[in-house]
Amino acid sequence: MDMNYSEADLAFREEVRSFLKDKLTDRLKTGVERTPGVFVEPDIGLEWHQILHEQGWISHRWPVEFGGKGWTPMQTYILEKEFAIANAPRPAPISLGLIGPVLCRYGTPEQQAKFLPRIRSGEDFWAQGYSEPSSGSDLASLSMSAELIDGKYILNGSKIWTTHAQHANWIFCLVRTQVSEKKQAGITFLLVPMDQAGIEVTPIVSMSGDHEVNQVFFDNAQTRLENRVGEEGQGWEIAKFLLQNERGGSCFAPRMLVSIDSLEKAANNIANSDGSTMNNDGDFKRRLAKLKLRALALEFTELRIQADIANGRPAGPITSLTKLVYSNLSQDVQTLRNELYGYDGLQLPYDRPLYADDAPQAVGGAAAQVSLASFLNGRASTIYGGSNEVQKNIIAKRILGL
Repeated sequence: MDMNYSEADLAFREEVRSFLKDKLTDRLKTGVERTPGVFVEPDIGLEWHQILHEQGWISHRWPVEFGGKGWTPMQTYILEKEFAIANAPRPAPISLGLIGPVLCRYGTPEQQAKFLPRIRSGEDFWAQGYSEPSSGSDLASLSMSAELIDGKYILNGSKIWTTHAQHANWIFCLVRTQVSEKKQAGITFLLVPMDQAGIEVTPIVSMSGDHEVNQVFFDNAQTRLENRVGEEGQGWEIAKFLLQNERGGSCFAPRMLVSIDSLEKAANNIANSDGSTMNNDGDFKRRLAKLKLRALALEFTELRIQADIANGRPAGPITSLTKLVYSNLSQDVQTLRNELYGYDGLQLPYDRPLYADDAPQAVGGAAAQVSLASFLNGRASTIYGGSNEVQKNIIAKRILGL
């Protein structure tokens, strides 16, 4: 694809920058800066969601017939890049980036008419029910059951590491509707309302102090037959489509590059052992340069994926490569950040949110205050969305043909 900005691209970039200048408030930017975890709290995310919805940009990646913008890959990249530079929140990624595209592809007309407008407006907030206590990386071994009785599925079992389930009013689940010799064959994809007596959400607070994930228990919970996506036993096909969107449907590199640039700027004000600043430290500069080169390589790979999608080719297994590279890169950036801030980077407040008026005062600035929590929270990046080991197996088998 052509990597140079056309006149139309430059005009679009100015439109995005003007929008951000007018609509992205200091409160929203502060919320992002002082959030150690992957996802901002719903008050920040939903506020930005509503702004993007009013602009008509909230579902820009979806097919045009369902509210997408039909932008070129370069325009999509420009938007992601400018949002990253401006430190804009990521609104409801599970709703917009996971279940939304699934319903666009596999949903019935009735499901699309019911759910897609409510996802775009922010009325529905979705959680993902995939992993189980004994089925994480080996997702196909899941055991949560669903039995169809009188037009309703009766669900029993549990899901774990369920992001923001405490805020969700709907959850999409992979469930076992049949026990078969090939474990992938008996999996079905269901949409389940959270507001019912048969569902209990139990918080899991991470070692960083963040409550992002939960365990969700289903005890004879119910969902109607019309809330099944696809046919019985088609869940594994749908799950693979969703995971390809999760791993490769977003631009990770722009935010990585911004994060790396922020380290370079911070180093100008942090003293080295010899009395100079850290931006004069040879080892720090070498490590920073290596991180930037890796982020740039990731950026080119993501742009190639967007070009493939624009030309009607599915993202495919190369998304496992971007997930693998991003996960390791983000951890290495977090490690260098924590080392850069030194003792100031060891503070670990458990108050949330850290942008609240009554949050503890930061030592050495807000970036230092969230440094250790971000480092600890980021240890999970090589596990969630498919562990490094799973990604390497996919790359070896489906890309390298080993």
